[in-house]
Amino acid sequence: MSDFARLLHADGPNAEHAAALQLYGRFVGDWDAEITAHGPDGTKHIAPGEIHFGWVLEGRAVQDVWIIPRPAGAPAFPIAGNWYGTTLRVYDPTMSAWRICWFDPARCVFRQQIGRPRGQDIVQEGSTETGELTRWSFAEITEDSFHWLGEVKPVAAADWRLVVHVKAKRRKN
Repeated sequence: MSDFARLLHADGPNAEHAAALQLYGRFVGDWDAEITAHGPDGTKHIAPGEIHFGWVLEGRAVQDVWIIPRPAGAPAFPIAGNWYGTTLRVYDPTMSAWRICWFDPARCVFRQQIGRPRGQDIVQEGSTETGELTRWSFAEITEDSFHWLGEVKPVAAADWRLVVHVKAKRRKN
């Protein structure tokens, strides 16, 4: 392992905020996913994907890699496009919430959100550079599965629109 990889990776949560870090820390591991992209006209497209979560930065953050569709480099996934990106999720004790940054350099998509628990779910909220609101939610969370919902609310719209629904299952190693 290179020095960079060794210094980025952490074996577990930092003790200072270990309980709060488990909001996303419970996802650490490897996941298989079924992704459904929803078009504004009601069309749907389904593809397989994979997600990998790990502890980073002295256990003060959780980083993930989302690959959709699988295998990487597959033909363009309709509506949502192909994802090969990473999220850095950093707990901020000054606001009792998570600062979230998503980077997908292939599609030039970059998002910042704030994540918090909401009941049994996790809801991340932010906006795009054009002013659309974004809401990404983890729902129906168990030890071995979760659903992830990607929604947008255009500036003049009254309602949220589901764009992507991910059903993830933990890989058995």
